Amino acid sequence: MNSYDEIKNKANAVRDIDLREALKRSGAVRDKFDKAKWHTVKGVISISDKKFMNWNTYVGGGGAIDLAIYLKDLKFTDAVLWLSDSFLPHGGIEVSLKNNPRSKPLFVSPTRDHTKMRRVMNYLIHERCIPALLIQSLITAGKLYADPRGNAVFLLLGKEKRVVGAELRGTSHVRWQGMSPGSRKDLGCFYVKNSSIKKIVLCESAIDALSYFALHPNCLVLSTSGANPNPVWLKSLINRGFEIYCGFDSDAPGNTIANKMIALYPTVKRLRPCKQDWNEILMAKG
Repeated sequence: MNSYDEIKNKANAVRDIDLREALKRSGAVRDKFDKAKWHTVKGVISISDKKFMNWNTYVGGGGAIDLAIYLKDLKFTDAVLWLSDSFLPHGGIEVSLKNNPRSKPLFVSPTRDHTKMRRVMNYLIHERCIPALLIQSLITAGKLYADPRGNAVFLLLGKEKRVVGAELRGTSHVRWQGMSPGSRKDLGCFYVKNSSIKKIVLCESAIDALSYFALHPNCLVLSTSGANPNPVWLKSLINRGFEIYCGFDSDAPGNTIANKMIALYPTVKRLRPCKQDWNEILMAKG
């Protein structure tokens, strides 16, 4: 339990985190043409220095805490803890991103903590309804594990299965998702596949990718780790003749970004979930 003084100190430390870094960690995608615009789960927002605004809903605010509260529907304390867990080393109160926002950390795989694995498995299998055999196969392959905070770590693999990043998913009462610092989404992705693949489905997250695969296993399912209309590696897959479907969420941001992808690559087909996302469909099936 964090005391009042601890929350106050953490709030002072995270308040000035660069909004761009907080947006990246939340899974938002920067607009290709307007660098001040970001595509988020709440729609398109614009940032200017420490302020942000969603011009469609006329909702905005200032600082990383306000942004976290808005994007993730958190209370103040939970927003502070999410930012602290995401950016502060070991819960400390130093924020290097503000002092050197242009520095790009090298990716280092999150530390494995086997003592937290049961919590991660319980979350994925019992709360998210992902089949136990599928989860166990990922653990055995080394593509899924738990970090010291109890986050589920889904590894991004690039050429020759080199680890190039990690998609993180919180499993505690504070539900969040983001990327491990230094992750290179341009070099690889998290994926799950059948041995015979002609069809590729793109999903917004590792959990949605696993959910789609559990429902329809005869394909290769990739996570773009946040809705992205133009993943760097997509053109290469198209050129190799794969049948590619965009399975992004059935909400305003998902539909908008899917349409942008199809405008860029007309051979990509839209695959819209009948609920908001593929995990909701899987959970409804029990």
